[in-house]
Amino acid sequence: MSQLIKENLNEALTGKRSKRRLVRRRIVDHTAKYGISTGGIGIIFAVFLIMFFLIYVVLPMFVSADIDKRTEMSVPGGLSEQTVHYAIDDYKAVGVRITDAGRILGFSTDNADVLLDKKVPVPEGVRVTSFTLVDEPTNRFAFGLSDGGVILGQIKFNLTFPGGQRVITPVIEWPFGEDAKAIHDGSVDRLAVRDVDENMMIIAQSDFSDALSIRNYRKRTSFISDEIQLNPVAQSQIRTDFISDYIMLASNMRDLVLVTREGMARYYSIANIQQPEMLQQVRVVRPDETITSAKYLNGNTSMLFGTDKGRMVQWFPVRDRNNDFALQEIRDFSRGDQPITAIGIEGTRRGFALGDSAGQFNLYYSTSQRHLREVSAGPQDPITFIRFAPREDGALVETQSGRLISYDIHNPHPEISFSSLWQKVWYEGYSEPTYTWQSTSGTDDFEGKMSLTPLTFGTIKAALYSMLFAVPIAIFAAIYTAFFMDKKTRQWIKPSVELIEALPTVILGFLAGLWLAPYMEANLPGFFAIVFVVPIGILLFGYGWSRLPEKIRLMVPIGRRAVLMLPVVIFLGWFALSMSVPIEKMFFNGDMRDWLTNSAGIDFDQRNAMVIGFAMGFALIPTIFSVAEDAIYSVPRYLVNGSYALGASGWQTMVGVVLPTASPGIFSAVMLGFGRGVGETMIVLMASGNTPLMDVNIFEGMRTLSANLAVEMAETEVDSTHYRVLFLSGLVLFIFTFFFNTLAEIVRQRMRKKYGSL
Repeated sequence: MSQLIKENLNEALTGKRSKRRLVRRRIVDHTAKYGISTGGIGIIFAVFLIMFFLIYVVLPMFVSADIDKRTEMSVPGGLSEQTVHYAIDDYKAVGVRITDAGRILGFSTDNADVLLDKKVPVPEGVRVTSFTLVDEPTNRFAFGLSDGGVILGQIKFNLTFPGGQRVITPVIEWPFGEDAKAIHDGSVDRLAVRDVDENMMIIAQSDFSDALSIRNYRKRTSFISDEIQLNPVAQSQIRTDFISDYIMLASNMRDLVLVTREGMARYYSIANIQQPEMLQQVRVVRPDETITSAKYLNGNTSMLFGTDKGRMVQWFPVRDRNNDFALQEIRDFSRGDQPITAIGIEGTRRGFALGDSAGQFNLYYSTSQRHLREVSAGPQDPITFIRFAPREDGALVETQSGRLISYDIHNPHPEISFSSLWQKVWYEGYSEPTYTWQSTSGTDDFEGKMSLTPLTFGTIKAALYSMLFAVPIAIFAAIYTAFFMDKKTRQWIKPSVELIEALPTVILGFLAGLWLAPYMEANLPGFFAIVFVVPIGILLFGYGWSRLPEKIRLMVPIGRRAVLMLPVVIFLGWFALSMSVPIEKMFFNGDMRDWLTNSAGIDFDQRNAMVIGFAMGFALIPTIFSVAEDAIYSVPRYLVNGSYALGASGWQTMVGVVLPTASPGIFSAVMLGFGRGVGETMIVLMASGNTPLMDVNIFEGMRTLSANLAVEMAETEVDSTHYRVLFLSGLVLFIFTFFFNTLAEIVRQRMRKKYGSL
């Protein structure tokens, strides 16, 4: 009886223990299941969160500008005199109007209160006959007088804080004195002035006269009074046989373009004003068009011509293959058929605004060819003048009916468009459209060039050349290690190769840039000899080994014979490099680099794609080798044994059974290596030269997207266009990697499905 009780008790206890064990298993299983699922979902969420953050930073570049009306008032001083210039302070609170009669009016942009009312200081009986801007961003101007004189002035805005309140006062200064400089015989009816550094040039012409007076001055500051004096350097009066309506003088003071309203232009070189040379005569608008407005873009290189057909064309000098300059039409802009009545230019960028006879205000950017916004200043009220605020965040617009409208403009990234990022762009000073990345410079005259095409090209170029080096070595090494090598040797060969992946890429980049690049340059023929000597030497050694007596060959197990190749490969590499000097003397006149440059016409840079191929390929070999070797080693043994049983040799089994079965894994290994090559930063940063070129030449460098991020992100201004374009580079890398990984996974799944039945 007691024995039966004990047995029942044991069964009860055992049942309880089993139930507890099952409960614990369920808890562990559910915890693992939901933990792994949560982790996977979290990873996916983090990846998409990164992508959405990149899009959030990049998206503002492609948003159109916002233009809001701020105030509207009557034109200060009325319409009895025509406006020739407006100036506005940084805060858009105070403006200055200059009229064609020489009246200067300062006013509040909020309520039109007059703050300044002056006349140009001219002698009695002398009239103001012309006006020109010396430099629009700094509000330097010049008046031409009826007695042949020129007087130069500048508008400034003094900022004070009496009682803690900001007060802006417009001031007119005459930096070279209030006395006019006599430069022309007769009335100065057309005028052009350029003032750059220590030099100044003044060009004047009278109505109904083809004679131009040209004078060069050198500025000198007086030690006693600190006054700036103009000392004549050279002067000339030339006859052009051409009466112009617009005198366009470039900031380099060498290019002079005379233009008529009918669209005929003559382009002169006046580097030597004593002997001006006419380079070209060309029509800058269509024969059925008339020029209604003409201005220089910021930098005084590109000329804008507005026509009575609503079209605006951009021209600038272009150098040809013979090193001669000629005017070239670069691009045109049109939004309708209404005559263009006013052109306003931005002071620090290549943006501009057009006003037409229908009262439409259109905002453009020249390089990106973007039309950013259109607003109406008033129905059928022609716009007669446009002036941007110094920070491009506002504009003053005058209309024919006497209204002066102040606009607030939000337009932070006009220079970016799809064409400027991915297509060829014709930049000022370039002989043709190009793909160019050159993001920064020291002056506002410089135009940022932010094409991502050369960076993307450099990324692919670096990855491909490194894959050309890494893939054959890694795949063949994986095949031999996984299939032909014995297990004992494999146990230390495979970890040894994988250990290379632990090397920091910054060390590899350091060695590649400071040691490998100059060594490769000095022994260039030897490195090319390696490509031929090592494979041929290995084949010859293998053939020689097969001719040895079988007794000797069996002394080394088959699975370990690869170890014998280590000293052979080292010797062959040394032999190929030692042949560098004899090969160079025999085939390349003693200097292969000089032969490449001067005889073959191939540019050579010490830090080039060949260096990147060796250095980054070395870094990619462990990744490709490890994944490919695992795929080959994991092929089921029954497939291999079945092939052997049917009489297939080892190589036949490898080619016909093992490689097809392992092909999805091998393909994954290659794509994984390519993905790492695309994202590699430090090696290409330190060993590529970082030159953003579009050249497949193996002897030229490149700049990759990742290296560009590392170089420039630390120094860019937050939220600037440059800053957002760098984030766009990161987004391109993200999409690039995502696309190729997805493509690789699709191909891998199809290959697995195809060969899974083996």
